[in-house]
Formats: sequence, structure tokens, C-alpha cells
Amino acid sequence: MKKIYFIRHGIAEPGENDIIRPLTKEGIVKTTKVAQRLAQQGIKFDLMLFSPLVRASQTAQILANLAEQIEQCEHLSPDGQFSQWLQEFSEKDFETLALVGHQPNLTNWAEQMIWGTIQNKLILKKAGIIGIEIPTLSEGAGRGSLFLLTSPKWLLG
Repeated sequence: MKKIYFIRHGIAEPGENDIIRPLTKEGIVKTTKVAQRLAQQGIKFDLMLFSPLVRASQTAQILANLAEQIEQCEHLSPDGQFSQWLQEFSEKDFETLALVGHQPNLTNWAEQMIWGTIQNKLILKKAGIIGIEIPTLSEGAGRGSLFLLTSPKWLLG
């Protein structure tokens, strides 16, 4: 079984240009605490992919110590497509994968892996995490099992 962690970027500054909005000071602090908590839990990623948008890139950099390898991935931008990402990454060798990106893509992708369709049932807060186990990426759609759904507030309790 493979584990995929869907991680939403931290709290970002408001702004007109969505591409360059950075994390706020609070977003940096919360995301850093989430990274520390994940490290305390022994969570590590073989591969972390992140959206090219600034706030996701900053979030990934904060989480980088948890990953053996980190790569920017265009598919994780807000207009990215699940099917295209799945096609490109289904042959990647990993046991644990982190995807750092945006709403609604992350919950939509997670729901497709769990139920095979978008259900609009999962809610992912900023710096929140969804964890799914799947047999393989290539046969992941509709065959995943949810093992983690947490907000930073609960995680940091």
C-alpha cells in the first residue's frame, strides 16, 4: 500500500495576483508547527510535490525536512488536472507521497481516489492534511482508504 498526504498551503496574504501571494507570518508559524508535529509522529515522505504558486512553494520548503526528494509540479497549480497528474506520476516509485497545493483540487483529488468521483464531502483547512492509502497510483481511483483528515488546530491541539 502507498500513502498519499494531501497538504493544503498555509494561510496566505490577500492580493490581486494569486500566483505571488506569500504566506502570512501566522501561516509560517502554523505551518512550521504542523511540520514539527509531523516530525514528532515520525511521518516522512519519499517524495513531495508542490504547486508552483508562492504560498505552496513556501509551505513545501517548511515541510522539506520531512521529504527525501522535493519537486515542483505544474499539475498541482489551481488549474491542474487529476487525470494528467495521475498519468504522469503513476509510475513513480514511492511508498509515501506528499502533495502540497490548493483547494478545491486537493479534496477533489482525494475524493476521486477514495470514491472514484468528486463528492464535495471533504473539507481541508489551510495547513490541514488528508491521508489516503491506495494499492498503487495507477489503480488508485476509487480504491483508496482515508486514514487521516485533520486541521492544524486539531493537530496542534
